[in-house]
Amino acid sequence: MPCEEDTVMLCCPYCGWPDDDPVTTVSRHRSAAGATVWTRCICGSLQTRVQRGAASVVCARSRPVGRPAAAL
Repeated sequence: MPCEEDTVMLCCPYCGWPDDDPVTTVSRHRSAAGATVWTRCICGSLQTRVQRGAASVVCARSRPVGRPAAAL
């Protein structure tokens, strides 16, 4: 279910899907920060997360396939 604007939970800026509910985990790697986890959103956006214990933060995110880059 997409996020509501007034919730604390962060959402995908492309489709509104909650960041704490990734659809697919692509890969997981141990790192000095805890773990680096690559996930894919329901819209296809690829996300890089840093996970420390139960906390997970989206650090980078791609556009979904077929979505054009923003015009400057």
